[in-house]
Amino acid sequence: MKKILALVLVLVMALSFVACGAADEPSVYYLNFKPEADAAWQDLAAAYTAETGIPVTVLTAASGTYEDTLTSEMAKTDAPTLFQCGTAAALANWGDYCLDLSGTDVYAEMTTDDFNLKGENGEVYAIGYCYEAFGIICNKALLAKAGYSVEDITDFASLKAVADDIHARADELGFDAFSSAGLDGSSSWRFSGHLANMPLYYEFRDNGVTECPAEITGAYLDNFKNIWDLYITDSAVDPATLSSSTGDASLEEFGTGKAVFYQNGTWEFSNLTDKYGIPASDLTMLPIYCGVEGEANAALCSGTENCWAVNSQASDADIEATLDFMKWVVTSEAGTTMMAEQFGPCPFKSAKEPANVFFADANRLISEGKYTVTWAFNYTPNVDDWRAGVVSALTAYSAGTGDWEAVETAFVAGWAAEYAKLNG
Repeated sequence: MKKILALVLVLVMALSFVACGAADEPSVYYLNFKPEADAAWQDLAAAYTAETGIPVTVLTAASGTYEDTLTSEMAKTDAPTLFQCGTAAALANWGDYCLDLSGTDVYAEMTTDDFNLKGENGEVYAIGYCYEAFGIICNKALLAKAGYSVEDITDFASLKAVADDIHARADELGFDAFSSAGLDGSSSWRFSGHLANMPLYYEFRDNGVTECPAEITGAYLDNFKNIWDLYITDSAVDPATLSSSTGDASLEEFGTGKAVFYQNGTWEFSNLTDKYGIPASDLTMLPIYCGVEGEANAALCSGTENCWAVNSQASDADIEATLDFMKWVVTSEAGTTMMAEQFGPCPFKSAKEPANVFFADANRLISEGKYTVTWAFNYTPNVDDWRAGVVSALTAYSAGTGDWEAVETAFVAGWAAEYAKLNG
């Protein structure tokens, strides 16, 4: 009996040793943020495993459930080794689980630091692996008909000179400078959010703002006025009608060749090429110039919540395997192809050029060393109410029933009021 018991104990110990050895084998577990990219990630994970022998598991959270899924998965023994941490709020929740990525091979592959989330001492806790951008979309073919090229536009003064001339010759040319700056609810976010980013970005850049401030000064609201006045003056649409002018109307004006310029983002590419048939080669995206000193060195307004973080609580072997996988994703043929197809512009040295020319413009400007105008509007307190106040003031100003001072009040006093509502 003792011999049998001894044999059983030896067998149990042997099995335990094998099990521990299996558990200690390095692996990667990625909790994916985007359901639409699940199939692509599953295929890429399988390709990496086939090439390296390292197991890669991809779990995709259902739309709108990522934070809940992450909380649940992080509580497990086999927690994700790679996850999303895309906002300051997320970093506040998960910072203790974020490995400092500075000094890693994948971080060394980055072309910009603009989309990364950092700790108080400069730790790189999450890296932005793709981004979206907005700016002034331009039809190069129409611009050429007016006698200009995109190289003629390098700042607000040159943009205004070109737009003023096109507007003055609109009847002769058969098109105007800008499509309508609609303030209907389907369009107003382009200006109360995206265009408002310009004065916010420059003020926050000057003041080193890294979280929502209780107050803003409106130091760059004259620059906001510069570009807004240009939008509503050098257009075929009566500024008094902008309150009922829609986003679809503005898109159609540009899509059907009635305007050279149209403020919007990278997401409009398929609409313009597929729906309206504009050749991709005729399209480009310019930075939003508003008269700030040095803006000739500006890139597009770009930002993201798509940021990778590596679980610092994972085993050393799994951390190393995860970092190796990340580098492979951003440098290999299979990885860079998938990233370009699924995510567009990716800020890595080996990134492929996306088919979307607006993405290519964003990457090109960054690669030229231009500074990214980051998404300062993400700090807006009580965002819907603040934007509603700005839209109301812009509507009255554009229609001639209100003055610019009311717009400044909506920006500055409105910001303080909404902050106070949220924070007491």
